[in-house]
Amino acid sequence: MLVGMSQEPKTFSTHLAFSVRVTYILLGWLFFGLGMLGVLLPVLPTTPFLLLSLWAFSNGSDTLHHWLYTHKTFGPTLQRWHQYRIIPVQAKILIVVSMLASLIYLTGFSDMNWQIILLIGVVMLIVASYLLTRPSSLQTEKT
Repeated sequence: MLVGMSQEPKTFSTHLAFSVRVTYILLGWLFFGLGMLGVLLPVLPTTPFLLLSLWAFSNGSDTLHHWLYTHKTFGPTLQRWHQYRIIPVQAKILIVVSMLASLIYLTGFSDMNWQIILLIGVVMLIVASYLLTRPSSLQTEKT
């Protein structure tokens, strides 16, 4: 064996794996930032972006995933979703009212084609149906 050649050079797959991890981490921070904007802007939902952030961090960094999952403010909501698929009533109301207000705005005040508005309305109806069929709290066992 040649001197200085005891270590193999980094392979393409190692470099690619590092790039993918960095991409997931960057996506995690992007989604986290959008979630924080959602705290300030009522038309932008916070929880879905935090869930996307948690997913991205889980693929890119165990440390960041753990930080967000156990965060004092955001952790409990993320844990309830992860464990029980719970969406709080307040979040459901805010999301559905925001979607309805957006659809009313598009219908009354935009020059958008009616077929596109109809498609947006159908997508919003599907999302609202999904949200409203999720539990809002833990159901206690009846004995």
